[in-house]
Amino acid sequence: MANAIKTSMSGNPVYPVMFAIGACHLLNDSLQAVIPAMFPILEEDMGLTFTQLGLIAFALNIVASVLQPVVGYISDKKPMPYALPIGMTSSFLGIAGLAFAPEYWMILVSVMFLGFGSAVFHPEGSRVSYMAAGSKRGLSQSIYQVGGNSGQALAPLISAFILVPLGQTGAALFLFVAALGIFILSKISRWYKEQLEQEKLQKVKKVLLSSLPEMTRKQVGVALTLLLIIIFARSFYVTNITSFYIFHLMEAYGLTIQQGQLYIFLFLGVGAAGTFFGGPLADKIGRKNVIVLSLVVPIPLALILPYMPLFAVLLLLGLIGFFIMLSFSVTVVYAQELVPSKIGTMAGLTVGLAFGMGAIGGVVIGILMDSIGVYETMVVVSFLPLLGLVGLGLPKDRKITAVK
Repeated sequence: MANAIKTSMSGNPVYPVMFAIGACHLLNDSLQAVIPAMFPILEEDMGLTFTQLGLIAFALNIVASVLQPVVGYISDKKPMPYALPIGMTSSFLGIAGLAFAPEYWMILVSVMFLGFGSAVFHPEGSRVSYMAAGSKRGLSQSIYQVGGNSGQALAPLISAFILVPLGQTGAALFLFVAALGIFILSKISRWYKEQLEQEKLQKVKKVLLSSLPEMTRKQVGVALTLLLIIIFARSFYVTNITSFYIFHLMEAYGLTIQQGQLYIFLFLGVGAAGTFFGGPLADKIGRKNVIVLSLVVPIPLALILPYMPLFAVLLLLGLIGFFIMLSFSVTVVYAQELVPSKIGTMAGLTVGLAFGMGAIGGVVIGILMDSIGVYETMVVVSFLPLLGLVGLGLPKDRKITAVK
């Protein structure tokens, strides 16, 4: 442990911590993945409308969205190492409630516990990733975020192979996942605490490795606004695919729940790969270049997706998933470099906004599907990636060089 502390303070990456927090992100987000995975089960067994399903997504994501920047701001003022296992404990309680909730309102309360756990975990987890990164911030954030996206990618498999056979109570199996997360995060929290104490003891001055040119407050505000529009478009579109596209596959192509969920798994699994490659690529060619690439490529693919035969859908979902998620970790690092003194706040704002847009998107898409139909909603949502073109206006960054 002492060697790990020394290594991080020297500016070199601490790979064991980077991978451990990434693994915990996988566990945390696999718990959240139980929610969309349960949608077809709840729609069939409890007779819920698409709007009610959208409200479940809203309850989960709005709690996480609103609280993440708050947690990040507080932890910037006073870091909270042991908040990590506490947040996972809240998720443990949420899963327990979700597995055995007999009524709709109890499901809403349970997902709020999961949302709170997520709100606590993400800013502090991103801070640990940043502390362990050294000069490899893109790589470190990619390892951290690919853990989360891999956890989300499990949702279709959870639905097809656990919840469909076992029903709602099958979610209780994920209590073991939450317990493992609590254990690992307790170990990480000790490293985090020792790191803070060592820095305080030696009065270490933190070196900021910003790759962005100096900007005025107004320029930073404009850049953040553009970044948040990008996150809005991406999150809204991804929510549509992960939570509601299954109904389009069942209605338009006659797939079963299990068959349709495998298509969603492809989107999320390839998206997780895109998340991983995005960070190292950004370290080499720049954050903005990766963000623009991630925005431009999916536009024509998303526009034609609703009209394609089933064999083409498989290919398009994979390509869209890879490119649209290429910038997921990069937008977090870009925001942190815009305001390098507010690492937790920026992580909470960018990732929290993703949850918030997912919350709003879930409600809007559910209402649209109830009002105009499933296929028509897919056509409307296919235009969302066009909003990402605002990314062309982001300030260009410079390549990072390590500080020895």
